[in-house]
This record gives sequence, C-alpha cells and structure tokens, in this order.
Amino acid sequence: MLCPDEPELIERIALALIQRRERMGTAESCTGGLIAAACTSLAGSSQWFERSVVSYSNQAKTEMLGVPPGLLELHGAVSAEVAQSMARGLYAHAPVEWTLAVTGIAGPSGGSEDKPVGTVWLALYHHGKPIKVWQELFKGDRHAVRAATVRVGLSALCEALEDRDS
Repeated sequence: MLCPDEPELIERIALALIQRRERMGTAESCTGGLIAAACTSLAGSSQWFERSVVSYSNQAKTEMLGVPPGLLELHGAVSAEVAQSMARGLYAHAPVEWTLAVTGIAGPSGGSEDKPVGTVWLALYHHGKPIKVWQELFKGDRHAVRAATVRVGLSALCEALEDRDS
C-alpha cells in the first residue's frame, strides 16, 4: 500500500523520466518488489519503468545481478559493496539509465550488533555518473522498515532526477 505522499512522488519520477526519455529499474532484496509495485501503480508506467529484479537470496544476487560470491562472503549481503554491485549489475543487464538497489534487514530477526534490524543499504546509479551509496537505520517493525526503505529510495531517485546536473 502506498503512503500518502508516494503517488505524488511516483508522478514526479514518471514525469522526469519521460521528459529525459530515460528508463529505470530496481534491484530489491529486503523490499521484495515493493519499490517496483509503487512505480507500477501508476498507469502508463511501462513508458519509464523497465524492470525489477527481486534478489532476496545471495544466490539470486549472484545469478541475476552478477554480485561476486566473494563480495557477499567478505562484506555480507547487507553492505555498501553489495548494494553498489546490485545497482551496477542491473544496469549491465537491463536497457535502463537509472537503477535503484536496496538490501537490508527488515526483521524481526536477522540483526546483529554490527547490523541491527532496520539496517538498509541503498544504491542509486545513473549512467556515466558516480554511484550514490548510503546507509539508513530505520526503526519499527518489518512493515515500517520496508515502507521507509521504499519512501527513502523513491525520494532519493526523485531528487536526483529533478537535479538538472544529473
């Protein structure tokens, strides 16, 4: 279910991508396709939304996005390195100009002292530009963490799209 500000955010993203004649895709782990669902909730989204890869398991990250197994072993699935690799991997395998990747621990279990429940890494990539990778620590239950990840990811994408230097 979309939060109250998401429909406006999706419309802004759609308008910016259509004006730029660009397309986007998502590589999602902890959100399980919720970002793609939010994007495709807008009629006509096939003009600007190309695809989503839900790579929940490490095997899926490797097979579908080309994330090196050694990267997963060294840093863990919830890391800056893996989020970045997911975003670049989708870009390499899809006819898109923008990719948004997310990987995190939505809970209620799975957290650790180093990576508590609510830890999420996001990566935003636009062809030819430096990749933006950042960490969030969201509070709340599984639903709240996933909803916050969708909101923050879409907001970052919208901000980057509306920045004329992107």
